[in-house]
Amino acid sequence: MASAELQGKYQKLAQEYSKLRAQNQVLKKGVVDEQANSAALKEQLKMKDQSLRKLQQEMDSLTFRNLQLAKRVELLQDELALNEPRGKKNKKSGESSSQLSQEQKSVFDEDLQKKIEENERLHIQFFEADEQHKHVEAELRNRLTTLETEAAQNQSVVDGLTRKYMETIEKLQNDKAKLEVKSQVLEKEAKECRLRTEECQLQLKNLHEDLSGRLEESLLIINEKVPFNDTKYSQYNALNVPLHNRRHQLKMRDIAGQALAFVQDLVMALLNFHTYTEQRIQIFPVDSAIDTISPLNQKFSQYLHENAAYVRPLEEGMLHLFESITEDTVTVLETTVKLKIFSEHLTSYICFLRKILPYQLKSLEEECESSLCPSALRARNLELSQDMKKMTAVFEKLQTYVALLALPSTAPDGLLRTNYSSVLTNVGAALHGFHDVMKDISKHYSQKATIEHELPTATQKLITTNDCILSSVVALTNGAGKIASFFNNNVDYFMASLSYGPKAASGFISPLSAECMLQYKKKAATYMKALKKVQQSLEKISKLEQEKEHWMLEAQLAKIKLEKENQRIADKLRSSSSGQLVGLAQESAATVNVPDQEETTAKTVPEPIQSTSLVPDVESREDLIKNHYMARIVELTSQLQLADSKSVHFYAECRALSKRLALAEKSKETLTEEMKLASQNISRLQDELTTTKRSYEDQLSMMSDHLCSMNETLSKQREEIDTLKMSSKGNSKKNKNR
Repeated sequence: MASAELQGKYQKLAQEYSKLRAQNQVLKKGVVDEQANSAALKEQLKMKDQSLRKLQQEMDSLTFRNLQLAKRVELLQDELALNEPRGKKNKKSGESSSQLSQEQKSVFDEDLQKKIEENERLHIQFFEADEQHKHVEAELRNRLTTLETEAAQNQSVVDGLTRKYMETIEKLQNDKAKLEVKSQVLEKEAKECRLRTEECQLQLKNLHEDLSGRLEESLLIINEKVPFNDTKYSQYNALNVPLHNRRHQLKMRDIAGQALAFVQDLVMALLNFHTYTEQRIQIFPVDSAIDTISPLNQKFSQYLHENAAYVRPLEEGMLHLFESITEDTVTVLETTVKLKIFSEHLTSYICFLRKILPYQLKSLEEECESSLCPSALRARNLELSQDMKKMTAVFEKLQTYVALLALPSTAPDGLLRTNYSSVLTNVGAALHGFHDVMKDISKHYSQKATIEHELPTATQKLITTNDCILSSVVALTNGAGKIASFFNNNVDYFMASLSYGPKAASGFISPLSAECMLQYKKKAATYMKALKKVQQSLEKISKLEQEKEHWMLEAQLAKIKLEKENQRIADKLRSSSSGQLVGLAQESAATVNVPDQEETTAKTVPEPIQSTSLVPDVESREDLIKNHYMARIVELTSQLQLADSKSVHFYAECRALSKRLALAEKSKETLTEEMKLASQNISRLQDELTTTKRSYEDQLSMMSDHLCSMNETLSKQREEIDTLKMSSKGNSKKNKNR
């Protein structure tokens, strides 16, 4: 039980470990995927940062260029403002100076126009870069929120797994402690078993020595006293009387009684079926009271009238078989001689069925040829014809197997003992086939009766006869089903009882040896009864002898008392010196001595008082010695019987102890194997526990490191995003100002 519990716990722990391992693989995969995603996001963030820095540098260069251009424009405007009054004053200067100023102005205007266009283009690029930056920032924010939620979920999963792992570790540690306690208990039990085995080995050694000595003594006695071994040859062994199994005989008689009741019901149903079939032929298709029936039906009716002569013997044969199975017999196939009679009666009934079968088929054909027979009735008649053929075939098959079972009691060479079981199985199959055929007959005949009842020419006599035939068919069906189920329920017992026979032999060799064995069994029974009577007589004789000794002792005691009384009376007479008293004393002594002498020897004249003595005579002394030695012999014989019974009891106890010792050895081996397996499992579980604990700790540390790195990267990304936001806000403000 302990090993089974340990194995169950080991299996549960292995299943949990496999589940946790699968979950760990899934988490590893998820962490790897998140690492890949974070690396990709880092690359994207670096690229965006680089592009943002390039744009920032371009913006810075453009702003610096704009400032330069703005300063130059201011200088040019200042110069223009300075040159305008000079032009007004020097309008009268030459055309060459005016043309030069116009050319310079046009150059400045073109340069200014280019700068303005370039500034617009830069503003457009900056706006597009700002929009793209905002879009990227929004995407990164969404990505950041999703990553934060996933990180929170992963963290919760990791926390749950850590709690589960810690619980499993605590559970494994508790199981380990329990297993250690159990291993200690098992070690104690193993030590106790070792001590017990040592004691049992010592006892076994002593018993072996004692039994070997007894065996040698028994073999010596057998070799000296046994004239021959009658179990060596099967021919002689078959004549030995087997052990009487009263329970087996009562069981067989009960089974035979049940079979007799079923056969009686079946015989009654067959008689009714054949009788009512005869009555039906007389009234259908032609009523014999109105018209003459066909010669075929007349012959068929004549044969059916003889059914009782063939059906009744079946019941009688089964009754004889039942009566032959008594409590005092040995019931096997070799001794059931009455089964042959039942088989012969069944054979005669099969001959009767074969004789009436052609007439029955022709009678059904004659019904079909009638003008009043519809097509449905013809179909039912054809089915009944096939059913009657099947019924006869089933009875023939059953008769074949019953005849085979009857062979061991008449001709043992006709059936081997190895084929008994197959024959019994085929008998059961034949009975089930008979039941199936009767069910078909009942079904088809009920349909036939229903169709005939609907005919306009159907008379009340036909309806009544059909009902009677149908009831007999139903009784046959029920009887066949009961017999089939009864045989199927007892076929195993039949097969097991086939080996019931002489000891140390394959069975009875021939019916003659079986008959001789039964005669020997009767002689043995009478001999045992005679021995019992002799034993009772000896016991009565011993009781009478004991009573005789008892009364002899009582008589001796009474004689001694009488002598003492006589002595006392004589002393009184001497002291009184009276003659009358002496005569009276003598008369009283004579009257008392008469019955005592009648008991011991014979009727004699009473002796005088002085002739009596306290010492017994020679014969009485011999009788006392003889009685003493007889009592001593009886006591010694009783002690010898008691010693024999004690020795038999001690021998039985020795055998029981040897068996117990063998069982203890086997249990010891099984316990040692279980202990080895338990220790191996404990060591394996400890190794697995340490490995799983280390792997879980490594995985937890790796996951915690990975989460810390992810948090650091997320914090860095947040800072970079904040810096980008700040720089973008500053650039946008500058652009707005510009």
